[in-house]
This record gives sequence, C-alpha cells and structure tokens, in this order.
Amino acid sequence: MEELDIPIFKRAYELYKTMHGYRGTVPKADRHTLWQRIESLTLEALEGILLASQLSKTQKLQPLEQVSVKLNMLRVLLRLAKDIKAIDLKKYATLEMIVDEMGRMLGGWIKSVKER
Repeated sequence: MEELDIPIFKRAYELYKTMHGYRGTVPKADRHTLWQRIESLTLEALEGILLASQLSKTQKLQPLEQVSVKLNMLRVLLRLAKDIKAIDLKKYATLEMIVDEMGRMLGGWIKSVKER
C-alpha cells in the first residue's frame, strides 16, 4: 500500500501513537471528554489523508482542506488541554511539533494540488 508510505501519513500515524501513550497520564475527567475528542480528530485527519492519497488529483482538494480544518481544531484543543493542565508543557510541545510539521506538509500538498 503505497499510500502508507507518504510522509504526512507516517507523521499522523506517529501523532496518534504518541497521543495514545499519553492517554494514561491525562486526568480521568479530561480523558473521556477533551482527550477523547483530540484523539478522534487525529484519527479523522489520518483517515482524510489516507482518503486523499487514494483519489485522483482533481478530487484531492476538498478532503485535504477538510484535514486542514481538523488540524487547526486539533491545535486549539491541544492548547486547551495544556492550559487546563490535562497535559504538561513537555507533552504539549511534542504533540504541537508533530502537528505543525503535518500542517506544513499538508500546506505543500494543497498548494501542489491547486497548481495542477
């Protein structure tokens, strides 16, 4: 499956694995609300990336833009998790670094799709 070899998919996969590892450290009150939504958005982004990788070039733009919206919402919720101390600053920085890298990759992909 060549779509699993694309760098942004690998980063999204790594992001979810990292989040899953942090789940046990999130306070129970936040784990079943905010953290669950954060994980869901990550899985939705992963699904959108996989979908876009399998579509023709003319069909990629809408799913990629939807993934972009999900990443932006993910950024907001991660910041909120940090601010309410559901995750510590170090975990936030690790996750935010991956999300930022994915955002740059996604932006490049969207730009290349729009140019065609």
